[in-house]
Amino acid sequence: MAFHAVRFPLDVALGARGGPERATDVVTLASGREERNSRWAHARRRYNAGYGVKSRADMLAVLAFFEERRGRFHSFLWRDGLDYSSNGTVTPTALDQAIGVGDGVEVSFSLTKRYGASFDPYLRPIAKPVAGSVLVAVAGASLAAADFSVDATTGMVTLDVAPGVGAAVTAGFLFDVPVRFDTDRLDVELTSFDAAEAPNIPLIEVRE
Repeated sequence: MAFHAVRFPLDVALGARGGPERATDVVTLASGREERNSRWAHARRRYNAGYGVKSRADMLAVLAFFEERRGRFHSFLWRDGLDYSSNGTVTPTALDQAIGVGDGVEVSFSLTKRYGASFDPYLRPIAKPVAGSVLVAVAGASLAAADFSVDATTGMVTLDVAPGVGAAVTAGFLFDVPVRFDTDRLDVELTSFDAAEAPNIPLIEVRE
């Protein structure tokens, strides 16, 4: 198996359904009280691309993509139409997300996105930033693109110069979700000469 750095057909992806999933064990005690345990540190996203297929051309594009990925075998990139930016817009800024604090030595920082407020925020690792979209600032001052590098396969940002002690390191970015098909079979229905439906094309986020 391998990761293919290619994005699922965008026109189809934008019409899909899906979102984050978590695994929580809930045990109801004899008293009626509950004990709850969260088994995953990070949410896992699921999507159904079947809702995005609107034409025969869409279906042919999905079919070719499915065959090239060998069904569930190879993973690939998926654009979540709702959540693909560090600030929720198509224009990220270098101040969007805190990714670290300088200590005068460390130069590598992982991209993350924060969800929620101060009560119990969730920090989501971002492993697949869009090439060329990452902006970085140290202590509020934006860095030139030549002053840092980004690994588009891991989301690791490496600065040329270590930030000073206590200096906030922030970043803005666009990103994709690494996924794979969650089926080895496509069930396609030709509804007319120029239309097709595939009611169920499940995809699931992968951790690599």
